[in-house]
Amino acid sequence: MKNQSQAQTHDLHWENYQHDNLYDEYINADRTGRPITKNLMNYLSSLSKAELDASQHAAELLIKEMGITFTVYGEGSTIDRAWPQDIIPRVIHKKEWEQVEQGLIQRVEALNCFIHDIYHDQKIVKDKVFPAELLSKSVNFRKQCIGITPPKNIWAHICGSDLVRGGDGVMYVLEDNLRVPSGVSYMLENRSIIKRVFPELFGQINVLPVSDYPSQLFDMLTAMTPRPMDKPEVVVLTPGIYNSAYFEHAYLAQEMGCELVEGSDLSVESDDCVYMKTIYGPKRVDVIYRRIDDLFIDPEAFNPDSMLGVPGLIRAWKKGKVALVNAPGAGVADDKVVYTYVPDMIKYYLGEETKLPNVPTFRCDNKSELDYVCKNVADLVIKPANESGGYGLLIGPKSTKAQQQETLAQVKADPRNWIAQPTLSLSTVPTLTEEGIAPRHVDLRPFVLSSGDSTYVTTGGLTRVAMVKGSLVVNSSQGGGSKDTWIVE
Repeated sequence: MKNQSQAQTHDLHWENYQHDNLYDEYINADRTGRPITKNLMNYLSSLSKAELDASQHAAELLIKEMGITFTVYGEGSTIDRAWPQDIIPRVIHKKEWEQVEQGLIQRVEALNCFIHDIYHDQKIVKDKVFPAELLSKSVNFRKQCIGITPPKNIWAHICGSDLVRGGDGVMYVLEDNLRVPSGVSYMLENRSIIKRVFPELFGQINVLPVSDYPSQLFDMLTAMTPRPMDKPEVVVLTPGIYNSAYFEHAYLAQEMGCELVEGSDLSVESDDCVYMKTIYGPKRVDVIYRRIDDLFIDPEAFNPDSMLGVPGLIRAWKKGKVALVNAPGAGVADDKVVYTYVPDMIKYYLGEETKLPNVPTFRCDNKSELDYVCKNVADLVIKPANESGGYGLLIGPKSTKAQQQETLAQVKADPRNWIAQPTLSLSTVPTLTEEGIAPRHVDLRPFVLSSGDSTYVTTGGLTRVAMVKGSLVVNSSQGGGSKDTWIVE
């Protein structure tokens, strides 16, 4: 009877699974299961739709009980929402992941070389590899950082590069996040939830772990200390409970055994050192993992009206009395126009060919490329250089004529701050919907830690999924969800 039931549910889950000739990460073009997903597909086939729904409901209850939330900013209000997770994991082969990992390590090394060069000799500009006018109009270039040399020349200690798989099956880099990249706590909690919902699967399938990230993060942070000592004081600096990623700030501080502090908990004293208030009196801080944007981190150096930062913090950092992770100014490379030059940076600084390709991109500050964008706006995705969270972009095939004209007017008014990319056929992964299992588009954000001595890449990352059929927008703030990401032998 069980075999008959399995055959019936198999038909229910996969016979009607239509991935419309897109690259699906579970099923080949000939509708056979991929070798690395066959065991998982067989397991899902053994469950009825009602059993799958019950498992999804159990995951949602766990998320609420554990208080896993994110914040959406609305008009004049903030809304805390339970973290959206789909229980069907994404699966990637270990051999492929090792290649992706090498590409990410190469990329972060070149980006750190670029940032350091930009705040020192600007050789890449003098050699006309990177245009000077791009730098002069960069909203994330910080003149306050010119001449500063952080420990081991590392500016972007933590990087979250967004990856997408195209219709050709190739993994591309969509963008780099180098200021205050977020999402790693949700990667860790996704794994925790799935282990509790499908514990038996982890005995059948060799899924590589992700649980070492907090210890790897802590080791990287302590390696940045300006005072060689056994136990440097590391803190996580948060803007506070109303920040959209506050859950993550608190989670990582707890996992690392660090203090979670706000700007009012810290002060810079006459010796230019940073101190934390404690019930025993001031305690010197060595490393600050800051989750506050540059412009708000120090009212003395940046925005004088900021109530979130610490007066004198940049002064203390310049004098080498405290380490800031990520370093202020790292955002100069966190720009979608600068992103288009990363392959050139890799060749210039490392003398290597790019191991992980960019998505083909049109630079709107180039007249011929801008002309192409204007003529083909209905087929392209047009993005502002410095927005995040899916805000400000135009997806040509999903847009109206009026929306296209409105965006083009903004592009022509400030072409330096816009890029355009082909509408990629993002890969799909089976996702549980009200109708059953159906394909939904995904991207992937792995996290890279750089200490200067070593580089660590998470085993997988945060897979974000567009929950609406046909949608390419995966951001949680725009209604997207997430999946656990399995790297398997």
